[in-house]
Amino acid sequence: MSGRLSEYSKRRDVSRSGEPSAESSKAGGGEHPVFVIQKHDASNLHYDFRLEVDGALASWAVPKGPSTDPGEKRLAIRTEDHPLDYADFEGVIPEGEYGAGTVLVWDRGSYENITEKDGEIRPMAEALEKGHALVRLDGEKLRGGYALQRIDDADDQWLLIKMDDDGADARRNPVSTEPDSVASGKSMDEIADEGGE
Repeated sequence: MSGRLSEYSKRRDVSRSGEPSAESSKAGGGEHPVFVIQKHDASNLHYDFRLEVDGALASWAVPKGPSTDPGEKRLAIRTEDHPLDYADFEGVIPEGEYGAGTVLVWDRGSYENITEKDGEIRPMAEALEKGHALVRLDGEKLRGGYALQRIDDADDQWLLIKMDDDGADARRNPVSTEPDSVASGKSMDEIADEGGE
């Protein structure tokens, strides 16, 4: 278990929260790594942007959610890695647990690492370590290139920026126009009601 998955386990009682256990994570490493964006109504509504990297989901909290406008730079705060099974998690984390609130799968799909150095693809873990990664998303709501750029030396402050490509659209705002889950088709309120809130 990676150090960041250890952090995931320390913060949670998965027997209470219903979240996936770090120890029982499904195997990854397929030809096309996965990404997921989860809408999370915790103390503040935000979007968790997650990329499969070396058997875990590298994760960032994006307060305003991702944009399809290349002119928008969205703050992305690096959080602990999550197990791969978390890509399918939708439900309500109960009060008193870390991250308490409703979670839905806002977007998901595969991604391609397009980070280059000296004409070759730089491994994703190395790109993130260096503080700059480029990915091409193939999701249900988001498509095309996105840049993740660290903006300080503390490792937790990043920017998520849409690249200017065929997936870019400054007029489109999927965070507000496409609010529901791509996994269940449910709204945050429907998931919360099922979770007993």
